[in-house]
Amino acid sequence: MTGPTVPTATEAEPAAGWAPTPALGRAVLLAGLLLVAGVLLGRVDLIVLATPFALGTAYALRKRPTALPQVWIAQGDGGPLVEGGDVTAAVSVGNPDTVDYDLVVMRSRVSPWLRIDRAGFTRDEAVDVPPSATAETGATAAANGRGRSVADRPFVTSVPIGAAVDLELAGKALRWGRHPIGPAGARVATAGGLLVSRAVITEPVLVRVYPRTEPFEAVEAMPRAAGLVGAHHSRRPGEGGELAGVRIFAPGDRLRRIDWRVSLRARQLHVAATLSDRDAEVVVLLDVLAEAGRSGGVAGAASVLDTTVRATAAIAEHYLHRGDRVSLLEYGPAARRLRPAAGRRQYLTVLEWLLDVRVHASAHEPYDQVFGPQLLSSDALVVVLTPLLDERSAQMLARLARGGRFVVAVDTLPTDLASPKDRGWAEVAYRLWRLDRDIMIGQLREHGVPVVRWAGAGSLDQVLRDVARLATAPRVGGR
Repeated sequence: MTGPTVPTATEAEPAAGWAPTPALGRAVLLAGLLLVAGVLLGRVDLIVLATPFALGTAYALRKRPTALPQVWIAQGDGGPLVEGGDVTAAVSVGNPDTVDYDLVVMRSRVSPWLRIDRAGFTRDEAVDVPPSATAETGATAAANGRGRSVADRPFVTSVPIGAAVDLELAGKALRWGRHPIGPAGARVATAGGLLVSRAVITEPVLVRVYPRTEPFEAVEAMPRAAGLVGAHHSRRPGEGGELAGVRIFAPGDRLRRIDWRVSLRARQLHVAATLSDRDAEVVVLLDVLAEAGRSGGVAGAASVLDTTVRATAAIAEHYLHRGDRVSLLEYGPAARRLRPAAGRRQYLTVLEWLLDVRVHASAHEPYDQVFGPQLLSSDALVVVLTPLLDERSAQMLARLARGGRFVVAVDTLPTDLASPKDRGWAEVAYRLWRLDRDIMIGQLREHGVPVVRWAGAGSLDQVLRDVARLATAPRVGGR
């Protein structure tokens, strides 16, 4: 486990936050009644009978607690967590006081997307917990309502002086995102159960779960490459590995490029001409105007948002691995964007950026807000992940195509989206909506926007070939 991040607490007076239990009230009341009755009635046996209660209560209260217990949450240090991976965490209770905690009742909330299968205590002796480390907060988190987590119940233990007890939690991460563990709280009883503390609650800790990337491959053909380095072959002569032909030697050509076989046959120096290797800029546009389907986690059904995030991670991983530059855009009112860059650092930034993707319903047209001046390069390949549930999404695709952009639309609508079973016109309306959506896709294709359904590896191969073929075709210019 990583070192605990102990929350800061407000300063408290000694013994503040502790209250007597009903057991203390009963012991004092019983001893007092017996003593009063023995004195009034002159019965020594009643005084003798009251003596153990009085002495036991006084002995238990000889040392009173002066500080509240400390509660903190620590996440496991198993490295980056991916959907379906093992998640570990610990909810810890420390005893900075000079008395033992006879009874500690702990409880923690856990996100429903973190299925906790195992929970148990481990004890660390002589743990130095600063007295100023307590915290009480009213923060709330999503309760675990699926009934599949063993953490959704109280846990009972004891904590000696200067020690801490860790409630180890272990399970599976079911879905990408930032999922809370906590808030966690504890109440402590000491002095033989005669004193009890108020509930000490700590803030939740967010566990980052990255989307699982499906294996994705795409053809090397790109509409246009932009930079002078990279893995894609351009139509421009230059230093590269793709042979473009053989030509006569000219000043400035390198000697290692001389083709001696052709030169001896033609009795004149000839060199091998190559095409330059150039990188491409890929813009992945995420349509976050609408959501459909129900997420079932990594092993269940995928909603539109699940497909969008996982496909974005796969596409970004593929092109960044090839040395291309990748940028991300959200088509919605938030208009979040990630600047184009290449390399492994950009891939980690992409994964972190995807954790905050949310659906933002809005009534206004976000086109001008998303596509600012000179935001998209004219040579960039724009991959739009959209469920095509909103007419504004189709209009955006058509405007990009009319502006000369190389656009590929990836349909993220779930294939198993069930039709409504209600009586009346619900099913008829659903079938009409499906027909209207098919007509919309056909019109987009007429505008030159290929629409392909995301199916993992090979989803974009044929589409990228067609787009690259259109980009290399000669353009007819009017006079």
